[in-house]
Amino acid sequence: MEASHQLILAGAALVAFSILLGQLSSRLGAPLLLVFLAIGMLAGEDGPGGIQFSDYNSAFIIGSLALAVILFDGGLRTSRETLRLALGPATTLASVGVAITAFIVGAVAALAFDFSWPAALLIGSVVASTDAAAVFALLRLKGMDVQRRTAATLEAESGLNDPVAVFLTLIFTEYLIVPVGPGVGEIVLRLALQMGGGAIIGIAGGILLTRLINRLTLAAGLYPILALSLALVVFAGALALGASGFLAVYAAGVVLGNSHHREAVSIDRFHDGMAWLAQIALFLMLGLLIAPHALLDGWDVALALSLVLMLVARPLAVAICLVPFRFTWQEIVFVGWVGLRGAVPIYLATIPILVGVPNATTYLNLAFVAVLTSLTLQGWSVAWLARALGLELPPKPERPLRQELSLPGAGAELVLAAYQVEPEALAARRSLARLPLPADMRVLMAIRDGRALHPPELEGLEPGDTVLVFGPPASQESLDRVFGARERPAAEAGEVFGEFTLEGSAPLQALASLYGLPVPEDAADISLADFLGERLGKQPVAGDRVPLGEVELVAQDVEHGQIRTVGIELEPEQRRSHQIDPRRIRDWFGGIVGWVRPRIFSERGQD
Repeated sequence: MEASHQLILAGAALVAFSILLGQLSSRLGAPLLLVFLAIGMLAGEDGPGGIQFSDYNSAFIIGSLALAVILFDGGLRTSRETLRLALGPATTLASVGVAITAFIVGAVAALAFDFSWPAALLIGSVVASTDAAAVFALLRLKGMDVQRRTAATLEAESGLNDPVAVFLTLIFTEYLIVPVGPGVGEIVLRLALQMGGGAIIGIAGGILLTRLINRLTLAAGLYPILALSLALVVFAGALALGASGFLAVYAAGVVLGNSHHREAVSIDRFHDGMAWLAQIALFLMLGLLIAPHALLDGWDVALALSLVLMLVARPLAVAICLVPFRFTWQEIVFVGWVGLRGAVPIYLATIPILVGVPNATTYLNLAFVAVLTSLTLQGWSVAWLARALGLELPPKPERPLRQELSLPGAGAELVLAAYQVEPEALAARRSLARLPLPADMRVLMAIRDGRALHPPELEGLEPGDTVLVFGPPASQESLDRVFGARERPAAEAGEVFGEFTLEGSAPLQALASLYGLPVPEDAADISLADFLGERLGKQPVAGDRVPLGEVELVAQDVEHGQIRTVGIELEPEQRRSHQIDPRRIRDWFGGIVGWVRPRIFSERGQD
């Protein structure tokens, strides 16, 4: 009895201490997951905590549940806009990119360090997937935002690449146990079942979950629990059928998150908290699982492979995958560097241990060094690199505080929402007649200084008013823009979006005449928006640039792929002088490769 109380005390204290220390460390720019991992190591057998934990079976089960919760929350937050912008490149990175990364790391492990090819490719598979969600948590905490296409690609990739890494890990683990492993045909069939089955089960599960939430009448607090429990049913059910549980639970989250359903706000908030709890618990557990003294054996090999992963394998895989999608070199460099490794490599490294592969702890130690190296070097430099490459955007305002009430008998078709009017909002100091509200939304009342004001007594809205709005949930996104803070204040946006702003429908010829700019013959009679769209040759996002003589035109406000406003930067060379020159990246990369290569192969020659 006393031991169980001590276990509860230790677990609760570790989680609370992790949160408090994480908030402090975020001010220094430290990756939060690195903090959680370090606390787990300090609490482990080699640290002052002295807790001994080596139950790999429990670690695998806890890791599976935690990753399922994290991926479901990631799916809930993956919007249609994100998928529309990045589904093609993200899917390519999550499949071809993971395979290329695994092969390059595996080839170096086999050729330079004399691992057998199955063992070497298992090492590559274990470390091949990324944890981009951790990177964007770091960016949000530093008040930054990144160019939309780049952010969407990393976000979607983070939810899609785990299944391929899991599949490759299982295949090469099988080769180590059974010398005559599965043939190529069987591997392709298994992969199709994993990916196709996971996608189908996840989409079907998301549709079923959405319908249940809309049709069942439950206590408000039960809807988030129902969503989580059924998401885990989708995860476990897909695994039982031989499909990818990770892909299934992510797809279920995407379907639910992009569907109109009751209690959307409470479900989102609940799962945001559950995802944080899952990440904290997962990294604390992984920190406990690792004995730092065991890392001393073979640390040089682990560090060399980690550098190959970060500096060669990931960047090369990203370049191969993204060049066909016409990504800029800045975007390719950023996505290549932001291949942050997190919990998945350590989780995957427990699989060879559980099935009894000889010397299986080697894979765990290699994965742990790769994670530590990635979180330290890459995690700390993400914000600086985004700024240096010119991919940083002004921070988006926080989503306005909104409370929703489902109306009895209305299902998910109508909702009563309460907003607090922000000082910079479009609705502030406007009459109701001038509010840019969707036609199907109605303002019922506003609460000001403790008094309820109804139309027509309510003539206009003031900052701080609480407004009750009635209508269909499909219009909530428009209301967020009306009652929330305006996006990109001019003082913050000038460096990124140019000194002046024009409507996208403005004629290009008029701008050229004003500034004495050359106009291509084929673009004399088109608008600024059409000119940018044609010259970009891809779906535009905020921050895209096109040169015109000595100035640059910048896509400023982009909605559903249409450029609404265009910025004009009069002195782009001044901005470029503060950014990274691609020649410096080439020289820096070549210097590192030149330093690492002789050390790797000279060590092999000595052996």
